[in-house]
Amino acid sequence: MTHSLSRRLLQYIENFKEEKRYRTVPILESAQSAHVRMNGREVIMLSSNNYLGLADHPKLAEAAREGLRRYGCGTASVRFICGTLDIHRELEERIAEFVGADDALLYSSCATANEGLIPALMGEGDLICSDALNHASIIDGIRLSRANRHIYPHRDIKALEEGLERHKDAGLKMVVTDGVFSMEGDLAPLQEMADLADRYGAFLVVDESHALGILGGYGRGTAEHLGVEEQVQIQTGTLGKSLGGAMGGYIAGSRDLIDFLTQSSRPYIFSNALPPAVVFVGMAALELIREDPAPRIQLMENTEFFRKEMTLAGFEIIEGFHPIVPVMIGDTPKALEMSAALFEEGIFVTGFGFPVVPKGEARLRAQISAGHNREDLDRCLEAFRRVGKRLDII
Repeated sequence: MTHSLSRRLLQYIENFKEEKRYRTVPILESAQSAHVRMNGREVIMLSSNNYLGLADHPKLAEAAREGLRRYGCGTASVRFICGTLDIHRELEERIAEFVGADDALLYSSCATANEGLIPALMGEGDLICSDALNHASIIDGIRLSRANRHIYPHRDIKALEEGLERHKDAGLKMVVTDGVFSMEGDLAPLQEMADLADRYGAFLVVDESHALGILGGYGRGTAEHLGVEEQVQIQTGTLGKSLGGAMGGYIAGSRDLIDFLTQSSRPYIFSNALPPAVVFVGMAALELIREDPAPRIQLMENTEFFRKEMTLAGFEIIEGFHPIVPVMIGDTPKALEMSAALFEEGIFVTGFGFPVVPKGEARLRAQISAGHNREDLDRCLEAFRRVGKRLDII
């Protein structure tokens, strides 16, 4: 390593430490679940996207074993050479049918799906309108495109309309948003957005990563929950949260869109196909969600209880009903201190500060699971109250 690079890296690391933004990676020593072993101790997991508690479900584990038994570890190739298995197409068809699209295309993650979709579709003379709090992969996808961009303040419909009006003569016009925002736990105002997109001849793209399997009458996501499925032209999502926590993402839309992406989307073209075990887990998870709404019902009951009790305890949380529950602290060092103190109490919940969230808006992001029982939540609430009082947060 050159001396100049080494000095630069050491300076960055020292800056992180001085600003109390330096992080160490927690090490899981067990399966992801409501209770885990982490860094040598048993804790309640309150910081996972395992919303439906499926990450260690025996049916999903058996499905993974069956995928390995029948198809081996992987194709050792990209899809368009010799890397597409019949089960890849089967899972794509099942995803499309579940979310109500004509077809779907698998990616290694939803992040690569977003990064593969946006620059493939949008170019010079086009317009992309994006919520300021959209996921980093949407932001990166926009940066990779050569389109004009209009970044509007979070959920600000008036500002979105101003951008569409200002660029009404653009070629293609894309409005792209998270369905559920990962740091806020709130929902995009999809009805208003869809109406604006229709009025200005734009098309609407929704990332359903934190909504798939959770929201809507059948768990299809934010668009189903808000009754605008017919007005959403493209959906992206992940297999890595509610659907058992494995890797994998997708884009769902028209057959023409999927055909186009197979020819032009770089992350799809240049990435190995998903491993068979992951594909089998995805299919098994979709089947479980279809057959049994009980985990979704339990998740929402747990979430309602936790949100209510945290508010009564005096914590500031962002209002909503999603199992992402942001506990607002404000100061980044204080949020990280509280996260560490809760870990000592046997509760793992991650603290987030700048630059992940804006300065002054540091928080703990609690995430509820259907796998939590009332005793788990009571223990978490008591730990929050104890630590919150000790640190003068409540």
